[in-house]
Amino acid sequence: MELRTVLVVGTGLIGTSAALALRKRGVRVLLADRDQGAVRLARELGAGEEWAPAINPAANPATDSDVSPAAQPAERVDLAIIAVPPAHVATELLELQRMDAACFYTDVASVKAEPIHRAAQLGCDLSAYVASHPLAGREKSGPGAAREDLFLGRPWALCPTEESDPEAKAAVLRLIELCGANAVEVSAVDHDRAVAVVSHAPHVAASAVAARLADATDVALGLAGQGVRDVTRIAGSDPSLWLGILSGNASPVAEVLEAVANDLADAASALRALAEGDGTATGELTQLLKRGVAGHDRIPGKHGGPASDYAAVQVVIGDRPGQLARLFQVCDEVGVNVEDVRLEHAPGLPLGIAELSVEPDAATTLTEALRERGWQVP
Repeated sequence: MELRTVLVVGTGLIGTSAALALRKRGVRVLLADRDQGAVRLARELGAGEEWAPAINPAANPATDSDVSPAAQPAERVDLAIIAVPPAHVATELLELQRMDAACFYTDVASVKAEPIHRAAQLGCDLSAYVASHPLAGREKSGPGAAREDLFLGRPWALCPTEESDPEAKAAVLRLIELCGANAVEVSAVDHDRAVAVVSHAPHVAASAVAARLADATDVALGLAGQGVRDVTRIAGSDPSLWLGILSGNASPVAEVLEAVANDLADAASALRALAEGDGTATGELTQLLKRGVAGHDRIPGKHGGPASDYAAVQVVIGDRPGQLARLFQVCDEVGVNVEDVRLEHAPGLPLGIAELSVEPDAATTLTEALRERGWQVP
């Protein structure tokens, strides 16, 4: 199915990113949001044009910047993307369908079972609706954080029900294709259990670790390295947004967190025993650490395939404009592809370490080339 016109209801990070991706592919995009400032910014970013109907902010008690249009549409679009918090998906769907705003509908909330159940309760037309969820995002929110390549190569779940019309499913598949993502068909229940493991519970765990830093001493914070930054990066996201996500997937997330809590409790007990001189307590800790390695190794690698073992080439880099460009220029000159890059700044010094992940057989070539050109490679 071809998508010529798409309505994006909710100009936050995901909605605006989808709009930008669609615009790049020549699709006409209409934008709606109860926050006129968000619509204006998304429009200025080139995400589309404002939807013609007047927006009634009182029509939906949504707590974030996302929407509730309440008027007759000036035109019927091919697909409406509902980019609002999970708790408001069903009411938005009902309102849009009452207006006959689109031929087909999808949402991009990160919880699927509850919105679908609620939509059925409200009497929504489920034949024209296929729930979906792009597994992509950033710790930043709002239209200003949107990127047209946000979904490129990322999995995008779609959760059709028995009532879903094949044409509705085809429309959502076309949306996913236009955004450059990879479609993964899964039931709503299985989706919610999966994201509890790979997204929702990890966010809570990261927040719990980051919360310890709120009362940490200046000495401790002065010693903070890349490890704690990696573990706590996602904890910087909008709490109100995540409260809505976690509330909509409460039971599966609770199950995962209980399992994590049990592991942590066992680790704490083993450490207490070690502190008291019981050398036999290392067994439980060793097993947990080994299980952690095994789980880490199962995370898919580049392009969704098996994780690859790359060699790390560390380079001392100055905190000055153009340094990364010079570094990548060397890689280009010797024909070495950089699979990943990490930067670690040296506290109090105008320099840091750039760690380049490359294929193992290219590490020596790159190291020698960098040293020949005056780079310091530890």
